[in-house]
Amino acid sequence: MKFSYVMLPDYPLQDSLASIRLADELGFHACYAADETWHKDLWLLFAAAAGQTRQIRLGPSVSSVVLREPTLIAQSLATLDELSGGRAEGVLSSGNFGLLAQYGIDWKRSRPLSRVKEGLHVIRTMLDEGAITHKGEFFEYDGLFTFARPVQERLPLKLGAMRGPKSFEAAGELSDGCHHALSYTREAYEYAVRHIRAGAERAGKDWRTLDIGAWVVFATGPDSAKAKEAARSMVGIYASSMPEEQLRRNGVHPDELAPAIEAIGAGDLARGIELTTPEVAEKLSIAGTPEECLEKIQREIAPTGVNHMICAVTDRALVRAFTGRDLAGVADVDTQLRLIHDEIMPAFA
Repeated sequence: MKFSYVMLPDYPLQDSLASIRLADELGFHACYAADETWHKDLWLLFAAAAGQTRQIRLGPSVSSVVLREPTLIAQSLATLDELSGGRAEGVLSSGNFGLLAQYGIDWKRSRPLSRVKEGLHVIRTMLDEGAITHKGEFFEYDGLFTFARPVQERLPLKLGAMRGPKSFEAAGELSDGCHHALSYTREAYEYAVRHIRAGAERAGKDWRTLDIGAWVVFATGPDSAKAKEAARSMVGIYASSMPEEQLRRNGVHPDELAPAIEAIGAGDLARGIELTTPEVAEKLSIAGTPEECLEKIQREIAPTGVNHMICAVTDRALVRAFTGRDLAGVADVDTQLRLIHDEIMPAFA
């Protein structure tokens, strides 16, 4: 089981760089970040981090092929790969539906999975060949080329998926893996892995060679209650992007979250947090002491075939930035990275 740190790049940039350096020193597989307008630019951040790290891999999880033109994603990945000496990788999706709505894009009419599959083909072609001629449903190029070339023989490209089953199957069939965000139960991951495997086998691939990642809201520290309260502050924000099918696979009836999601959608984050019950937050996060977090990973996720834990570490500063709440006593990012390294990762060595 690999462990990675995924950040929302909303901290002071020097703090983010320091955390990436620490994750590198501790042996985390990768540092990912969300490629969204809401946050600071991950590409510039990771370009700086590339020169300050030695082993950790870097890239978006996820980058939207709707908001960012696929050939420009390929150009950025190839450039980051050269800067890092072959440590770049990318996770692609149609993007955050809430963000798309703010751009006036109705994702239901954009045929998101078809667009992602075609975008993946475009990026793979540009990375592998450095040029593309293509006339598709969503993208068209005539002899487009680039001098941005990756160092790796095959730069990994994966898909982000939540709803399924077709998105999971596409990830297994067409890409190098799948990052499944915001699930926390064995049922949810067995469902995802079953369809990832079906897609891989359709393409004649061994599904066990794929990167199958669990992208989770995560908070840990010596005080269980404070860690869980930090996670609760963020759960509603994340859960607003979860399809109803996924909520059900995680043991949550959509009606349980509907009032919180409505409040968050109206901009009342404080009310949204208040309406997110501790019981729902417990179901939709991995939070508590390191021992509690380890037990949940071992019980719900590790037995399913997932081989990569991707921890969206939630700390006091992130909660304050997003919600204005100041939760004293919550462990900071660097403390949590050390706790993951010292008390969780050894169980999977």
